[in-house]
Amino acid sequence: MIDNLLLGNYKFRESDFTPNIDHYRELASSQHPSVLWIGCSDSRLQTGHITQAKAGELFIQRNIGNIVPIHDWNFATVLEYAVSHLHVSDVVICGHSNCGAIRALDHESTDSYIPLWLNNARDAKTRVDKTIPPPKTVQEQEERYRLIEQENVRLQIEHLHTYPLLKKAVDDQKVEVHGLYYDLGTGVLSRIC
Repeated sequence: MIDNLLLGNYKFRESDFTPNIDHYRELASSQHPSVLWIGCSDSRLQTGHITQAKAGELFIQRNIGNIVPIHDWNFATVLEYAVSHLHVSDVVICGHSNCGAIRALDHESTDSYIPLWLNNARDAKTRVDKTIPPPKTVQEQEERYRLIEQENVRLQIEHLHTYPLLKKAVDDQKVEVHGLYYDLGTGVLSRIC
């Protein structure tokens, strides 16, 4: 696999890097992204690919479940750097279909860290389960997961607003927050809030 990655890099340099050398040289000295993109670590999501964003346009934070944890140093440093130093104008939280993190909310786990992390999304499941009857078919279960995935985006936006730096930037109309959802089966990226 490593050989394939190195070969892919060679092809990238030949087909994209070299023909766009001025763009990449500019990026080598500084970055000016306009969007902080908070997405899932899922290997099926290649953010630049599904949005056709060029290198340098997105400042990306990825983790399991596209979660914005409350009081997390790692996340707080990404947010602070994006808002205070890069001056992004938009923050996106993007969920997706068939999310393993959301499905894991239904199962007990013996893992050490994953269940603790997923506690940051548990309210999304609780909210949805209060509004719909228990699923009786596979189709109803899939629809329930989709609703939880989308509610999780809304929940993470709530978490995002607990960071005073972000709240002030939104109040001062320097930053807008967006909730998006990517459907793996159709390739459609849509706004949900």
